[in-house]
Amino acid sequence: MFRSVFFLVVVAFFALSAAASDYFERLTLTPLPLGSLLASFDFRANETITDYESQNYRFFPRSLGQALRHADTKELHLRFTTGRWDPETWGARPWNGTKEGGTGVELWAWIEATSEEEAFEKWSTLTQSLSGLFCASLNFIDSTRTTKPALSFQPLGRYGDGDQTLHLLHGVLPGEVVCTENLTPFIKLLPCKGKAGISSLLDGHKVFDASWQSMAIDVRPKCSSGTEPCQMEISQTIDMVLDIERSKRSRDNPIPRPVPVEQLVCDETKPYHSQEACYPRDMVDEMPWSLKEVFGRSMAGVCPLVESEGPEAKSVCLNVPHERMVLIGVSGFEVKSDPGLPDSRCYQLMPLEEFDLELPQQTLGGKTDLGHELLRAERTITGHGAARGGMRTVFTNPSPTEPVKFVYFESLPWFMRPFMHTLKAQITQTEFPFEWQTITDMYYRPAVDRKRSTQLELVMSVPPASTVMLTYDFEKAILRYTEYPPDANRGFNVAPAVIRILNDTDGNGPSDNIYIRTTSLLLPLPTPDFSMPYNVIILTSTVMALAFGSIYNLLVRRFVGADEVGDGKIRGLVKRVRGVIVALKDKVAGKRQKVE
Repeated sequence: MFRSVFFLVVVAFFALSAAASDYFERLTLTPLPLGSLLASFDFRANETITDYESQNYRFFPRSLGQALRHADTKELHLRFTTGRWDPETWGARPWNGTKEGGTGVELWAWIEATSEEEAFEKWSTLTQSLSGLFCASLNFIDSTRTTKPALSFQPLGRYGDGDQTLHLLHGVLPGEVVCTENLTPFIKLLPCKGKAGISSLLDGHKVFDASWQSMAIDVRPKCSSGTEPCQMEISQTIDMVLDIERSKRSRDNPIPRPVPVEQLVCDETKPYHSQEACYPRDMVDEMPWSLKEVFGRSMAGVCPLVESEGPEAKSVCLNVPHERMVLIGVSGFEVKSDPGLPDSRCYQLMPLEEFDLELPQQTLGGKTDLGHELLRAERTITGHGAARGGMRTVFTNPSPTEPVKFVYFESLPWFMRPFMHTLKAQITQTEFPFEWQTITDMYYRPAVDRKRSTQLELVMSVPPASTVMLTYDFEKAILRYTEYPPDANRGFNVAPAVIRILNDTDGNGPSDNIYIRTTSLLLPLPTPDFSMPYNVIILTSTVMALAFGSIYNLLVRRFVGADEVGDGKIRGLVKRVRGVIVALKDKVAGKRQKVE
């Protein structure tokens, strides 16, 4: 009884404080073609600078706040990403790519320091703290994996006038495997910690079974010009693309099995259709699904810290046409978007009540506009052999009228030595009749062996309806024997390239930041024969054994002549040998007599 009363008092306290607080969470669901579903979880909380500096945290996680303050980090961006976004099928990237990182783990932050050496020391402190906090290998981001971008990233926070010099540092681990060990500390940073609200839908089996998944944490200061005090904002997002059919499969039946014959969907309009031959029909209908089927559980009410009134009180939004049938329970009510805006509907939920929505199978006349990317990029490694190679990146502008201007950022490992005199950018396909300058600016920072990686930033532009190919050659270095990993023949990971779309000077370009990241690459390096050391050890051990045995034999053994041995001993030995021989002869002769 006392525990229940105490729990109600705590919930009431948080509910009263939430009215004057700034905590927001929302789940946005967007059906995609070919039976996919985009689920975007968004959590945001604001903390005043006064409470943040005095460590009087209400919504900001204390563990993360202490790590940032100890490393003098003013702004932080951390990404955990797996899979590859398919722009041709799924359309534009969520959040314009700002919440997405390269494959693996990506981290960049603005650190307050008086010199670059001090900034790197604080950067090392930050990576080690985040490594223990998120159960990731961020402590492996050393000087060889750290760069200082000059054009690719801009601070999103608004700082006060009293801040000192800020240093931007960027690190990436393309080979890091993102798993449930990273999701669990991510959920623990939330105020409701997965017990209520949209975070109750997060299950590691569903999240990491997605075709594409990205977790992002952004911390930035917000200072307005008015009388309002500065705030520290933390934003946590999870975006994933789920396969509806695979997600609906129960955990007791994880292995896909053949569909029974009576459940096959065949295209009976084909002339070769028969009872023995079935041609699968294209799924043009909207597939049926519900929250409980896709995520394996219902939504456990609303987080008590979310505001109960206003536009931010709607915790679940669904981007479907208005004519799409959606069934919900009595624990929420629906609000559709206004005419003229993109079709969507949001749901305001009742506290302490489970919520679920269901979309039955239905045929729709039109298709939802999912948008398109302003630029397409493909990056590959060319060449053959173990000494040299080449890098080729193809940029395609799908717009028939507008050019695209962007910053291309590459972070290459030190053992991948590019030749800048071979850098070329040529237009391979175009309908643009005028001459065009593809590279307008360049920032290059060469690598230092085993100390610093190569940093390349290019300001480029692609004319309308054109394709630009960027190429350069590089040389492969030979590593030391101890620098090779156990899976050296697999190859070495090369971090994805980062593309930032820039605004045009005349205002025709995009107003917000748009980021695109290419896929990571595998670089084969000259690999020695690791069996040779064992052969050398075996041969050396054999030679040492023979040499030691011979020398020891010569030093220890005593050589004695035959004449130095006493005559009595020799005669006694001869008599014993003769006696043995005579006994054997007598035994053999006795056996013959018995036989006769």
